[in-house]
Amino acid sequence: MIIGGPALTKYNDRTLRNLTTAPASASNSPGALVHIKTLTASSSSTLSFVDGTDSVVLDSTYPIYKFEFINCRPATDNTNFTFNLSADTGSNYNVAKTSTFFNAYHKEDASDAGITYDTSRDLAQGTGFQPLSHGAGSDTDQSISGELFLFNPSNTTFVKHFIARINLSEFRNYCNTGFTGGYGNTTSAIDAVQFKYASGNISAGTIKLYGIA
Repeated sequence: MIIGGPALTKYNDRTLRNLTTAPASASNSPGALVHIKTLTASSSSTLSFVDGTDSVVLDSTYPIYKFEFINCRPATDNTNFTFNLSADTGSNYNVAKTSTFFNAYHKEDASDAGITYDTSRDLAQGTGFQPLSHGAGSDTDQSISGELFLFNPSNTTFVKHFIARINLSEFRNYCNTGFTGGYGNTTSAIDAVQFKYASGNISAGTIKLYGIA
């Protein structure tokens, strides 16, 4: 035991709970979310993000792009929320896709619950719109919310992977969580993404696009 030695130096507390100001470089650090564009639906048939149009960036700027869906309500009951990819700046949304889809569900009265693979919502080299949800409800308090990640869309070597998770108030009063994964089977750069309901308009809701550094 040392007695009478030099006073111990008190270091600054650098724990996260005491961090009040983020470093200036935080917005550019790996994994940082950078907001690009927000689209708000109002009886909209589609919501589209096209690279180079109205401040949308969907190119090699970021390796990962994230779409967030916030309370997107369909005008039509019992319809799927869907998306598709374009390799010609939105002239056509018809990229071939191979995908998987499974969902977990629980009825409001607790009379039914489970998890299942859904073959009606996967694609095998299909060029149509990919379902991201089960049948969404159109009641005034019903909607879908969730997220979709698109990986390296501008790459011209690999196929274009995507992963999505959606939670919704289903038309039969179920809580339903859909999990979708797949790839656009093209080595062309993807430069536009479009969202819509399989039937009817997007009555209300917001979709936000972020780049992940």
